[in-house]
Amino acid sequence: MALLKTRTTYLIIIFLLTRASDATCQDINFSQFYELPLLRNPALAGIFEGDYRITSAYRNQWQSVTTPYRTLALGLEYKTQLGQNSNDFLTIGLQTTNDIAGDSRLSRTQLFPVLNFHKSLNSEKDMYLSAAITGGPVMQKFDPSQLTFDDQFVNGAYSQANPTKQVFTNTGFTYWDMATGLSFSTVIGTDTRFYMGAGLFHFTKPKVAFQKQYDIVLNPKWMFNGGLSASVSDLNKLIVYADYFVQGGARQFQGGLMLNHIFAEYSETNNIGITAGLFYRPNDALVPVIKLDYNKMGIGIKYNINVSKLKTASQLRGAFELTLSYRGYTKSENSSANKVRCPRFY
Repeated sequence: MALLKTRTTYLIIIFLLTRASDATCQDINFSQFYELPLLRNPALAGIFEGDYRITSAYRNQWQSVTTPYRTLALGLEYKTQLGQNSNDFLTIGLQTTNDIAGDSRLSRTQLFPVLNFHKSLNSEKDMYLSAAITGGPVMQKFDPSQLTFDDQFVNGAYSQANPTKQVFTNTGFTYWDMATGLSFSTVIGTDTRFYMGAGLFHFTKPKVAFQKQYDIVLNPKWMFNGGLSASVSDLNKLIVYADYFVQGGARQFQGGLMLNHIFAEYSETNNIGITAGLFYRPNDALVPVIKLDYNKMGIGIKYNINVSKLKTASQLRGAFELTLSYRGYTKSENSSANKVRCPRFY
């Protein structure tokens, strides 16, 4: 039984290493996806209230089932006006992620600069068309010393000291990847804002196999995004986010709504409030989320309730996720604080 289990595990690992592009949900995805816009669509960079934003995220998944998958992310965005008399803006940013999965510590680290141009479409109100490009290196590696193989079982007993005939000629490499996107954002009336966008990831179809004899490419991925923020009273806002992606044969929707309540408001960027809501990914997870806003800082916490086919083994337990964000104004002459019309969203 142990021999069969080890052989099966080994075959699954080899499948993942050589056929990564065929796996569904290949890309990193956070349940608080709205906090990491550069992973959704590079053209969503800079669509927030302020000149700069720093966002970090930590995710721990499947600890109740197997060796947990751990993911870290850090996003930086800086928005600046193009000319003193212009309504156009430019956002520069950087998105980094690190993902470690399974016993083999299969990891992927990416470093993506982003450039997003916001073109004003209306001189009287906030209405923008944004176009962006991003790209950079992706480093992948795994540790074969953490794996067990069937020929290390002697007389039914396993020992790490037993030699194995399994040889890996390459345990790490770097490839380059790119993405592009468009988004449209505007304000309706006095206090309702929304955006919609589309992004195309992996359009260069990078090769992702560890072994050169496998000519495996990463499938392009289309992402469609939407968001809406509307005041329902002086101190409450309804917020909606949704994404839909298509990659190879995979399809996925994720979306939900939240209610934001302000307890104390001192200025445009300094307030104390709480946001709570529920998100859903069909046949995957229910995601309750709560976020605390304290002046320029935000802290978000969620825990996935697993409703997939793995729900029995996982006992409904999915992933814990924590996000930290900080945003504000530079108070410089070209700051968006001095502009009524600039791309922004709650």
